[in-house]
Amino acid sequence: MTRKIRHRSPNILHTGLEGRWVWELGAHYSLRPLLKRLPKGDGHTVIVFPGFLSSGLSTRQLRRLLKDLGYDARDWGMGRNLRFNAEVEQNMRDMVNAVYDEVGSKVSLVGWSLGGVFAREMARAMPDKVRSVISLGSPITGARHAAVARPIFEMINGSPEPETEARIDKMHVPPPVPTTAIYSKTDGVVHWHGAIQDEGDQAENIRVPASHLGMGSNPIVMYAIADRLAQREGAWAPFEISGLRKFAFQKPKPFNRPLGEFY
Repeated sequence: MTRKIRHRSPNILHTGLEGRWVWELGAHYSLRPLLKRLPKGDGHTVIVFPGFLSSGLSTRQLRRLLKDLGYDARDWGMGRNLRFNAEVEQNMRDMVNAVYDEVGSKVSLVGWSLGGVFAREMARAMPDKVRSVISLGSPITGARHAAVARPIFEMINGSPEPETEARIDKMHVPPPVPTTAIYSKTDGVVHWHGAIQDEGDQAENIRVPASHLGMGSNPIVMYAIADRLAQREGAWAPFEISGLRKFAFQKPKPFNRPLGEFY
């Protein structure tokens, strides 16, 4: 019988240092002239999903930068991210369908924290309408134990139903579209083990130096997002870590057991 390993909560020191997001936001504004010189997009639509307890206000800097880079960047349009149920899921599907019908081409999805979980599930449900998906510090592996906000989420939404439990156990498997999971070993909200996925032909993990609350503005994260979105449709390749990139980015060492065993 396979022994399952229970995720630890994030390091309490990292959680206490989450206030560094203020410095990351300041760096974002200070470096905006340089960020505008990141790889330009081809104009395709990118929908940005906010994290738990957050709204489109939290992703404003990211969407503004994506617009500067030539993308049709949009908020998810559903207000504050508080609840998840069948109605909310259907509303998200309707939203992606409506945008796809409007623009007439596949859209990319970027989700921060819980928003990344939703973005990945939308890509899993409608891969014919999603070009790529990027998650930022999202609890996609062993989500019930890796995120410090889990008790608050369950207080609002209740404990997961058996069907939802089964889906949670499989979230580390990437959707059938180009998928990037961006994570930080110093994340103080989601343990980094919980933010990585199975890697494959079109699925990767990228490690960045960032706080959880700062991922939506951290200039290094912005660089990775811009690089991933700028790839031509149908020409996806893994993020290359060479040269100066080695000072900012890392990839996780292979686990000696499948991610599915981390529970």
